[in-house]
Amino acid sequence: MSKRDNLYLVGLMGAGKTTVGRLLAKHYGCTFYDSDHEIEARTGVKIPVIFEIEGEAGFRKREEAMIAELTALSGVVLATGGGAILSAANREHLRKNGVVIYLRGSPEHLYERTRNDRNRPLLQTGNPLAKLRELYSQRDPLYREVADIVVDTGRQSVAGMTRVLYGKLDLLKSGLPLSDVAD
Repeated sequence: MSKRDNLYLVGLMGAGKTTVGRLLAKHYGCTFYDSDHEIEARTGVKIPVIFEIEGEAGFRKREEAMIAELTALSGVVLATGGGAILSAANREHLRKNGVVIYLRGSPEHLYERTRNDRNRPLLQTGNPLAKLRELYSQRDPLYREVADIVVDTGRQSVAGMTRVLYGKLDLLKSGLPLSDVAD
């Protein structure tokens, strides 16, 4: 299996990993997976319920097993949960088995996209914007560490973002070293 067979999307919640991932999978003829959706499908409950019953540590254990399973597949596009990169094992699986794309968004922009979403347990706090800023400061270095390609989500459209990604991925597939493609 070639590293170029799989595409993995990382980034904070609300960055567009699932939306962009579906488009990439369709464009490249790959199978799309969302690790959070896979966990929900297998457990039969939503992520907030897992957090409530098992805590974040219990959820992260399930997530690690799911990432290991999905990164063992070939020809996939995988949208990971925002905290998947907290696990060194997950970072290693992603790095070794595919091209990692970091969809980077500012906490302020991500807050606008997620502020009414009740399915995000880490944001069920008195100040979700402050929580997003905290998560960004903790996770941005880890996203950068694992990423082959970084794309700023900003306020650009999904179509614009995917066009940028197609260009970078096409350059990558043409044999350019990853260092020539990364931002």
